[in-house]
Amino acid sequence: MKTIIRKAYYNYEKEESWLNEMSAKGLALTDYSWCRYVFSEHQPTHPESQKYIRFMEENGVEYISSYMRWVYFRKKTSDGNFNIYSDIDSKIKHYRRINQLWTVTACVMIGLGIWNVLVGLDMLSRNIFPLNLYVGGFSGCFFVVFILLGHPLRRKIKKLKNEKIVIE
Repeated sequence: MKTIIRKAYYNYEKEESWLNEMSAKGLALTDYSWCRYVFSEHQPTHPESQKYIRFMEENGVEYISSYMRWVYFRKKTSDGNFNIYSDIDSKIKHYRRINQLWTVTACVMIGLGIWNVLVGLDMLSRNIFPLNLYVGGFSGCFFVVFILLGHPLRRKIKKLKNEKIVIE
């Protein structure tokens, strides 16, 4: 993925510092023209991540990109099925990690929503425009979205646990 940022620097030390920050975020400078920086994502630098990518490539899977903790791979269909998680326990662990992300995010959203509603009600009682009530409402909506995102994962986890019991 290519990212273009237009920015003017007159102090080369500040520019160097900013470029280092961008690199730390996983963006490598690939092109430059006056006030125009072009970045592309580069592979993760954590040794465990690099080891995992090498392992996948040794097994005929091509690394495409990564974003935060998500990594994207591809494999030719003629080379067979592509299943990273081949056993039930690893699938359950994978789905639990994703569900945990959605659950934590939902909890943060409901916490922010409640806090904003309380602040908004206080503002309303003092005849101040209660913008926080709207923010609280949006946070509540996002809470519902993240709970709904986790629902299919929780069903998959339950189904896999039942499969595991049958197999054992």
